[in-house]
Amino acid sequence: MSDNLLSNINNPTDLRLLDEAQLPQVAQELRDFIIDIVAVKEGHLGASLGVIELTIALHYVFDTPNDLLIWDVGHQAYGHKILTGRRENFHTNRQLGGISGFPKRSESNYDTFGVGHSSTSISAALGMAIASNLKGDFTKQHIAIIGDASIASGMAFEGLNHAGVTAANLLVILNDNAIGIDPSVGALKQYLTAVKEGKNPRQNNMIKSLNFDYSGPIDGHDIFAVIKELKRLQKIRGPKFLHLITTKGKGLQQAEEDQVKYHAPGKFDAATGEIISKQEQNLPPKYQDVFGLTVLDLARKNDKIIGITPAMPSGSSLKFMMDAFPERAFDVGIAEQHAVTLAAGMATQGMIVYCNIYSTFLQRAYDQIIHDVALQNLPVIFCLDRAGLVGEDGATHHGVFDLAYLRCIPNLIVYAPRNEIELQNILYTAQLGLENPIAIRYPRGRGVINDWQENYREKYQKISIGASSCLVAGDKVAVLSTGTIAQNVSLALEQITNENKIAHYDFPFVKPLDENALHTIFKTFSTIITIEDGTVIGGFGSVITEFAASHHYSSNITILGIPDEFIEHGTVNELQQNCKIDVKSLKELFSGL
Repeated sequence: MSDNLLSNINNPTDLRLLDEAQLPQVAQELRDFIIDIVAVKEGHLGASLGVIELTIALHYVFDTPNDLLIWDVGHQAYGHKILTGRRENFHTNRQLGGISGFPKRSESNYDTFGVGHSSTSISAALGMAIASNLKGDFTKQHIAIIGDASIASGMAFEGLNHAGVTAANLLVILNDNAIGIDPSVGALKQYLTAVKEGKNPRQNNMIKSLNFDYSGPIDGHDIFAVIKELKRLQKIRGPKFLHLITTKGKGLQQAEEDQVKYHAPGKFDAATGEIISKQEQNLPPKYQDVFGLTVLDLARKNDKIIGITPAMPSGSSLKFMMDAFPERAFDVGIAEQHAVTLAAGMATQGMIVYCNIYSTFLQRAYDQIIHDVALQNLPVIFCLDRAGLVGEDGATHHGVFDLAYLRCIPNLIVYAPRNEIELQNILYTAQLGLENPIAIRYPRGRGVINDWQENYREKYQKISIGASSCLVAGDKVAVLSTGTIAQNVSLALEQITNENKIAHYDFPFVKPLDENALHTIFKTFSTIITIEDGTVIGGFGSVITEFAASHHYSSNITILGIPDEFIEHGTVNELQQNCKIDVKSLKELFSGL
């Protein structure tokens, strides 16, 4: 072999040919490899750096892919991908046509379960283990690797609760680094900290009480200790639990010192670790900051305002309010169901609750939205960050289903602002005393108005619930858009000779609809085009066709949006092009009308 060991490892079989004494060198090379590529190509950094030794040890000890590894969430799986045949393609990670940033069954037989949302690993691994028993295979190993932030989620507890009364050959490995994207919170975090510090007597071990064979905590960066323990556990049948202590960002000083920023730092200098600054002067604001600063301002004026987020205080910018009013802003951990019903409980007592959850994660609390909020008509204000196409995180993270899964719920108002001014105005309007719950969806990234703060604070405008507006007049074709995709429509119309042929209407309210405007539109136009950054099935376009059918209008309707398929990873612009809702595609469409 050459001096570089990693370049000769094309799969775990190659790894197992090495002497155990060579594995620390592999760990160093694997860390350097990830740092060098992520520094240029971007991606999730800190989580994978923290499990390098564990990743190597798992593939060294276990007979993967015959033994099954399930990585919770998947942020930590870069090393796994590189060791399992994707080293040469790793530079394409999260790029259009490249490998996924998360484990994906169709990509590799080493990716035994597709992940992207947290806390699924234990249930999935238990399902596999029970299936193995039913097939008479009692030697296959089933290993779930889960972080301390994810294990606090209800679904993880459900999996542990079930596993403890089975004979499943299951190993749960807790990667305990006291942080998810933001620092872990809650009583379980405090318990794990006490265990790590030796303050909890072993006889008071909550994992043991669930009938797991518990071992640890051990140093997750001591590869020899990890291998020794994995080999011991390999011979034990039934549910097992290994508690590892790791450091997120291990091996890059800046990533260890600023674990939140280096979760996904963007481009950085691989040699120094310094993040390469982006030119952000004179740019429009991020939508998340419009939310965070507006809610903070409103909270200063109204002591009944509450903020809630499930583990996304930085990503949602609720951090602004948490810093100013820690007694009124709550990070409840990765617990979307709890977040929604907590908000409902507060709303019964007259509190004005802004519950900020990423669109793709609100799916995890669907029953709570229906049963605990809408059925009781409690005026919870849902703020859905990362709605629409989110880019490189891909299919597990796109917020493209929310219009469809929310609009069918009685009592629920569904609103999508066209720009950041409309976002701050609906946030203002929602706390004036709505009689219904409302879902406000807005995208990842920046808005379009540089001087938005000139309209900030004292210049809020009350929005009329259910109202639409005509942005461009016309007499031949009507284009109806909802949300920020209206910007693409406006830019496309500016680039053609319109001659008042194509009208553009903004429908921020998908529910309730502006039916008066729709009657006028259908009586005026024989051709109607709807556009949204949500799924074409069940979304805004479907609302319009349902209206037309119920009122016996015969206009020709074309629905543009996200097709009936899961959209993979790529830049937002690339994905919009694929869906034919980018500016260029719309310009070509409009030019032909």
